[in-house]
Amino acid sequence: MINHMTTSKSKINFTAKQLAFCAMAIALAFVLSNIKFLDLPMGGSITLFSMLVACLPGFWFGPVVGIIAGVAYGILNLVIDPYVIFPMQLVVDYILAFGALGLSGFFANSKWGLFKGYILAVLGRYVFAVLSGWLFFGEYAADYNMLPLPYSLVYNGIYLFAEAALTLIVLLLPPVKNLMEKLKNMANE
Repeated sequence: MINHMTTSKSKINFTAKQLAFCAMAIALAFVLSNIKFLDLPMGGSITLFSMLVACLPGFWFGPVVGIIAGVAYGILNLVIDPYVIFPMQLVVDYILAFGALGLSGFFANSKWGLFKGYILAVLGRYVFAVLSGWLFFGEYAADYNMLPLPYSLVYNGIYLFAEAALTLIVLLLPPVKNLMEKLKNMANE
């Protein structure tokens, strides 16, 4: 095992297999994030299921590994395509919002775990996207005669919930559900 993080009270160990599965999920999520059905003018897009793939490490290995993988995915997005206007906006948009995709791991061992975990992960990402839009990009709300918070709620809801709805429909398909369970079994063999 590779000792990834150690404190006096806790230790998180990743096996080589877990690292490989997480790296593949992050890489595939990044590729899929560049296949866009809709690209909004001030950031955000509906992609080819990139959030689903980014949620898989949490579904496979639990929330701690999922959050770490989500943060790694956010850092990759930051390095490749940064849009930073304030240091705290960087933290909210790239670390917290993408890290929230790992919340999928809280349902890793429950019935319909990926379905429920994906909903939680998207809601977590939505909270941070709305927070960022409200605090850092609220000036754009005036262009639409809106206040910053309602503007951010609507703007971020458009792309995040549209992709989530499409993804949830696909997750209901029996072949997809079976594939996701097989992948989880392979990851944990």
